[in-house]
This record gives sequence, C-alpha cells and structure tokens, in this order.
Amino acid sequence: MQHLIVMGVAGSGKTTVAVLLAQRLGWTFAEADDFHPPANVAKMAAGTPLDDDDRAPWLATIAQWVSEADAAGRSTVVTCSALRRAYRDVLASAAGDVRFVHLEGDPELIGARIAQRTGHFMPPTLLPSQLATLEPLRDDEPGVVVPIGAPPEEVVEQALVALGLEGAAGTDGGLASGRGLDDGHAPD
Repeated sequence: MQHLIVMGVAGSGKTTVAVLLAQRLGWTFAEADDFHPPANVAKMAAGTPLDDDDRAPWLATIAQWVSEADAAGRSTVVTCSALRRAYRDVLASAAGDVRFVHLEGDPELIGARIAQRTGHFMPPTLLPSQLATLEPLRDDEPGVVVPIGAPPEEVVEQALVALGLEGAAGTDGGLASGRGLDDGHAPD
C-alpha cells in the first residue's frame, strides 16, 4: 500500500491539501493533530513549543496507525508537520510505501493564513519556532516539495504529477475517513 505524509509548518495548507489528495486518490485520511495526547495540545495552546520528548510517542502512534492501515490493505494520506529528518525517519518506518509531500511557501503568506484561521490550538506565535525547526525534505528522502502559492486544487495536481500518481478523476469525491475529518478541526 502507499502512504503520503503531507508535511510542513502550521498554516502551509496540510489539511486542505491532504483532504483533497485523499478524495482524488480514494485513500483514507488522517489528521496527525488528532493523535496528540491532551498534554501536547495544552502545551501548544499555551504557546509553548513541543520538544522531542513530547513528539516521540506522537510520531510512533502515527507510524503505528499507518502500519495498521497498510496491514488492512488501505492506502493513506496523513497530515503531519514532520519538521525534522529524525521525525520523518520515524514516520517512514511504517509499513508500506511511505512518501512525503512537503508544502513550502513564503513565511508571510503562512503567517497570514494562521492569523485568519479559527478553532485551532496552534497560535501564530509558534510559527517562528516551527520555521527554525524545519529541516527541508532532502533529495535522499522519498517525496516531493510543492510550492503553496497556487490554489489548493493546483497544489494537489502538482503533487500528484510530481509523485507519479493519477488522481481518481470522476469519483464522487467520497472520503474514507480514518481519524480527524469530522472533528470540527479547521483546515490549516
């Protein structure tokens, strides 16, 4: 099975792009934020960046979920900031063919997006720490870098072409939801 991890800093459009990818491909969607334990959510909501000790069990849980989906014969699309290579290595250890879609864009655009969204626990004040933590996807990692300046549908098309995947054109747009789609979470 194939698994896409849509990665990038907060506000880069991970949820929007991931949902559209999952719809086009007919794959199961999951929002990595929904895998955070309550202590992580509270820490971020208070404006405190997570550290590696906070992230380790969260990343392991996501990788386990992907492996379980793989064993059940389901391909997936998962959002996850995956800011460091070490975090991506944990995610890439999941069963199946795991690839990354790194959404990259101008920090001013991303900051404006964060300022406009409501109902999300990630405050705009944490964007600088995410940008400082970000280790861009490297050539030896499985995946592609896609710019976010275009409308989401074009970003998805660019990602599909770069990945060599054909979208499920002509589908009813249905989405097999794993975790997170119907939780009222505002897309980033």
